[in-house]
Amino acid sequence: MAQNIKTIKYFHRKFVQEEQTAPEDVKEAFATFAEGGDTMSAGQLREFVDKVQCQPQYTVEECERIMETFLRSRRDESDNGFTLEEFFQFLYFDEFNAPLSPEVHHDMDAPLSHYFINTGHNSYLTGNQLSSDCSEVPIIQALNKGVRVIELDLWPNSNKTDIDVVHGRTLTAPVSLYKCLVAIKDNAFVASEYPVIITLEDHLTKDLQALAAEVTNEIFGDLLYYPPEDAMDEFPSPESLKGRILISTKPPPYNASSDRECEEELTPSSEIHSGVIHYKRMITIHAGKPKGHIKDSLSVDGKVKRLSLSEQEIERASSSYGDDLISFTQRNILRVYPKGTRVNSSNFRPHIGWLYGAQMVAMNMQGYGKSLWHAQGLFRANGGSGYVKKPPLLMNKNDDGQSNIFNPKTPYPTSRIMKVKIYMGTGWISNFSKTHFDTFSPPDFYIKVSIHGVQYDKARHRTRVISDHWFPVWEEEFEIPLKVPSLALVLIEAREYDKHEKDDFGGQTCFPVDEIRPGFRSVPLYDEKGNKYSHVKLLLRFQFQHI
Repeated sequence: MAQNIKTIKYFHRKFVQEEQTAPEDVKEAFATFAEGGDTMSAGQLREFVDKVQCQPQYTVEECERIMETFLRSRRDESDNGFTLEEFFQFLYFDEFNAPLSPEVHHDMDAPLSHYFINTGHNSYLTGNQLSSDCSEVPIIQALNKGVRVIELDLWPNSNKTDIDVVHGRTLTAPVSLYKCLVAIKDNAFVASEYPVIITLEDHLTKDLQALAAEVTNEIFGDLLYYPPEDAMDEFPSPESLKGRILISTKPPPYNASSDRECEEELTPSSEIHSGVIHYKRMITIHAGKPKGHIKDSLSVDGKVKRLSLSEQEIERASSSYGDDLISFTQRNILRVYPKGTRVNSSNFRPHIGWLYGAQMVAMNMQGYGKSLWHAQGLFRANGGSGYVKKPPLLMNKNDDGQSNIFNPKTPYPTSRIMKVKIYMGTGWISNFSKTHFDTFSPPDFYIKVSIHGVQYDKARHRTRVISDHWFPVWEEEFEIPLKVPSLALVLIEAREYDKHEKDDFGGQTCFPVDEIRPGFRSVPLYDEKGNKYSHVKLLLRFQFQHI
């Protein structure tokens, strides 16, 4: 394949783009499992899938169907098995060889507090936090990407007769609550069948709380989950809440005796009061912000609840009360939200919350950057369900109920070695214009691999630059020691080297180390906002050694 690049008016440089061939490791694997033959049978493929890809669940019959699917366009359908070239191309088949399992495989029967939950912040905003429009569109986009917690700020409209969703005391333009709730109903379970939680930042009068209850019940109907009691000793499980929508907010301040009295009276004013009782009763996750000393707010006695902390508050709390945070999040839900000065919808590093068990680390989905890539990466786990079971080290307790194992700041010994071999990449020429990276020549790609987790898991590596090539081949391996792999993410970035300016972005992906399937893996890359490229992918190999 040749590409002509015009450099000046009367001169052309010709770059020959060689077709990629199977790496030596792939040739060796083929020779081993094909037992020296020219083709690999379905039985031999099953052995490869079992021994190298560590997917023993596949039968010979299933491998036959995989081969038929992959080879259906072959000219001679009478041939059986993979040739070396076909086997090599099969490894790029990410529908089968993706780095993560596409299935939900975590235990989904534990209480909600046992899971990290894919959470949005100010989910209705289309852009910055001060002057962008509010709309149902970003809510739809978030749900379709697997977000399970949608935040709505509720305010009276200008004449105080209806409810607006708007970022209060800013120049943002409002959207109606009705539109937002309809958008949630229509899109709640497109990406995942597990529950959607709506967190309400409530600034309503009593009569508008009654209206909110009426509208919410009217739109959601049987989808709306009503808790069996006013407050619970334990949250229900994601499995028991499949296809349901939950409400989380601070309950109106009415006690049980006044509730009963209101239900018995029929005056117009009490109808509003009764509507507020209805509003209160549809709240599954009771929410609040810290009052007084933070340690008091982390008490684990009594009914379960949700506590909200800003990124600054959890940073301060983690420095002195890390054990209390982890103990609190074993039964209760902790939500962490961006500080108010992030007016451009940027994000904080989500591990600030995750390392202490915070389930709802709220991200501004309107922006992009590495922090959002990390959140998107975590929630590619468990089949993209939006619920990721927290590792056992965050759930262990001793006799007095306190965490007795995990401190994120402890320098734990290395427990695992991860080897990442980067063979090659493809697809850029299909997803980018020929002059996107360099006007006068093909791009100069390199790959960055970094680990993000506890403070002692911070490895960073990069390949050499492959100059002037749309189909780069690196064949480089990195050995990465890991101390707490269950909380580590691997971020992989493709960059295009530029001598005089900032290196160009060429794709990224991120996923949890504990979820990676060993073996040869076809790794799709995503754009800066987290949308998957249709063609760009890397061929990698992952291997793990337990210490």
